[in-house]
Amino acid sequence: MMRFLVIAVVVSVLCRWIAGRWPWDFLKPKPTRAQQVFRARKLLGVSSQASHAQIIEAHKRLVRQVHPDMGGTNAQVHEANAARDTLIDNLPDTARQP
Repeated sequence: MMRFLVIAVVVSVLCRWIAGRWPWDFLKPKPTRAQQVFRARKLLGVSSQASHAQIIEAHKRLVRQVHPDMGGTNAQVHEANAARDTLIDNLPDTARQP
């Protein structure tokens, strides 16, 4: 029994080291589009009725806070950019600006 636990731990750590994810993370379903939009709105702090300009302004405000020069990380900036892109892609065609 102890041998099985040691093997399981070693395999889990190797999986994390090689793939960057724990083995049980592969079992989770991918988030739906609605979940992505909800998380993007929550991250940027905008409502579901937010306009293109409001989304851009919220993105700029967030990036100023999480920029690496201000103590943030590149990952946080990438997450903010992805949130902005998700919300802009979700806008109706009439609300988009070039």
